[in-house]
Amino acid sequence: MQKPEPAVNGDTIFSVTDASALLKGVVETAFPRIKIRGELSQITRATSGHMYMTIKDAGAAISVIIWRGTPVNFKLEDGLEVIITGRFTTYPARSNYQIVASEIEMAGVGVILKMLEERKRKLAAEGLFDESKKKPLPRLPQRIGVVTSPTGAAFQDIQNRLRERFPVHVLLYPATVQGATAAAEVAAGIEYFNKMRNVDVIIVARGGGSLEDLLPFSEEIVVRAAAASQIPLISGVGHEPDWMLIDFAADHRAPTPTGAAEAVVPTKLALIQELDNMWVRLSGTFMTRLMNAKQRIETISIKSPKQVVMEHAQRLDDLGRTMNLIITSKITNAHQKMEIVSSFPNILQNRMSSLSQALNHMEQMLNSLSYKSVLSRGYAIVRDANSKIISRADSGRPASIEFADGILQI
Repeated sequence: MQKPEPAVNGDTIFSVTDASALLKGVVETAFPRIKIRGELSQITRATSGHMYMTIKDAGAAISVIIWRGTPVNFKLEDGLEVIITGRFTTYPARSNYQIVASEIEMAGVGVILKMLEERKRKLAAEGLFDESKKKPLPRLPQRIGVVTSPTGAAFQDIQNRLRERFPVHVLLYPATVQGATAAAEVAAGIEYFNKMRNVDVIIVARGGGSLEDLLPFSEEIVVRAAAASQIPLISGVGHEPDWMLIDFAADHRAPTPTGAAEAVVPTKLALIQELDNMWVRLSGTFMTRLMNAKQRIETISIKSPKQVVMEHAQRLDDLGRTMNLIITSKITNAHQKMEIVSSFPNILQNRMSSLSQALNHMEQMLNSLSYKSVLSRGYAIVRDANSKIISRADSGRPASIEFADGILQI
């Protein structure tokens, strides 16, 4: 940086107040806006609502003031790396300089968190985190698929807790859980179990670590694989305060790998208690039904054999009368049909006579309308070579003449 020119004459004598005011003016004029990156510490909030803290690095520390009403979009904590935008000023009462912040944003981890928030909003807008798509966990899974490192503590914790609670068959898909290839391997493990359909539930697990270490579980490839899983999926990554984007896409989020094992199977004691409760409910229901049946039996009145026989005899008499009525009706209908059938010959003969008369009449009409009858009265039909009738003298040369008794060729 270029060395500034002296602001005052070295022989001038100032009061302390004047010198402080002069220094304040020089600092504020020289640094009306500046950005500083560092780590926050000693954060305090006054009753007035203003916040006081220090931003520091390995070589220096600067006091920071955030006036009440200045927008801060995240929680300020000791150790958080940030970039502060503001202006330099001095505080004459303590003879120190400070920054009055106008903006503050995350840096380092803060930048990562900001990136994750933006990615979270993007994937949420696509519907990958919708609660309506969450699948229920199976009550008693027979096979559990685990996607994690085979040498990590997370897999051992899961196996130990499953043995304690309810031993089941565990299938491991080995995947690195940190580094450049971790995200692709974890996503491949989820897709493998979905393709093979050889487990009832999937656990994606890893122990705690820094935000950078846990980043593979927030990569889009992993989140999309978790959201697309047809098999219920549990996220057991990190510790309770940690969060990754896979937590929002999973069907169930467990705070730790051990918590994932606890979520997927009940304890033996809980199952025994549940069976006892079911037995109590079933036995109570059975006793109630038994008492009801006993009461119904006690209310049944038993008839004497003589009364039963008389009632059956009465029913038989009623059936006999009904059968007589039905048979008489059937016989009457049959007689009526036979009388109708016996009159068929007369009806048929009359019908044949009518048809014969109609046929004779039609024959007479046909003979009267036929051109043959016209020819019999001395007329003839003249035709040309194409057998077309010639009705005029100029219609062509005659080829034949038809009379009543035959055709004469010309």
